[in-house]
Amino acid sequence: MFVILFDTHAHLDFEDFDADRDEMIERARDAGVVNIINVGFELDSSRKALQMSEKYDLVYAAVGVHPHVAGETTSDYLEQLEKLAIHPKVVALGEMGLDYFRNLSPVPEQKKVFRGQLSLAKRLDLPVIIHDREAHGDTMDILRNDGPFPAGGVIHCYSGSWEMAKECIAMGFYISIAGPVTFPKSARLKDVAARVPLDRLVVETDAPYLTPVPNRGKRNEPANVRHTLTEIAALRKVAADELAKICTDNGRKLFRLETAGIKENAAS
Repeated sequence: MFVILFDTHAHLDFEDFDADRDEMIERARDAGVVNIINVGFELDSSRKALQMSEKYDLVYAAVGVHPHVAGETTSDYLEQLEKLAIHPKVVALGEMGLDYFRNLSPVPEQKKVFRGQLSLAKRLDLPVIIHDREAHGDTMDILRNDGPFPAGGVIHCYSGSWEMAKECIAMGFYISIAGPVTFPKSARLKDVAARVPLDRLVVETDAPYLTPVPNRGKRNEPANVRHTLTEIAALRKVAADELAKICTDNGRKLFRLETAGIKENAAS
């Protein structure tokens, strides 16, 4: 039985949830989810993330520009992000990073926008949410060259090696595990999930994407984070409720929910 769960990465503003957003939030509460980070994809999505955080007490926002849309940014995007980041429920910048799998923006633009947001996060003293897909080498080079990052951050939907995870952890990052850890063929990710130090582990859904087993193939939502948590607990041979509390405490520390004077939400 879960005590508390924290979905550290979701996109609740996406149109996938337009028909049943309120019901989806209630299902999350019923599943024990007490906090959700709604993560911006671009400026408009970031504004919607703020709206979600204002409407639902358990939702907090991150604002940022995803590598897919890096080539579409306006010259003042950093100034606009900074204005959004003033909101009291903004707890991070992101998601930002590199994506060479779909390569929807030119690589030079991806790198420029990534580094611009890293610099802004350092100036604002906010943690960062890093997207890295098929771009491990360049992502690590940028993090090495542009760090350190005093406010830390998280490598979302982690897909790299254990060696890379160790270096990220040494830099002060958390490792976030998503639904693919439940897939039978995800041997490398299962190995990483079993080895990440407990004080550096968080979980996420990336809803509406990456739905875990047993709901794979359907739209993902925050309530499903329990399936990912259960799989990791089994891999680590620990009690699921104990791991849930650890991961929730880690998420609150990462996003400074412990020290922000924010009232803890009680699951329904």
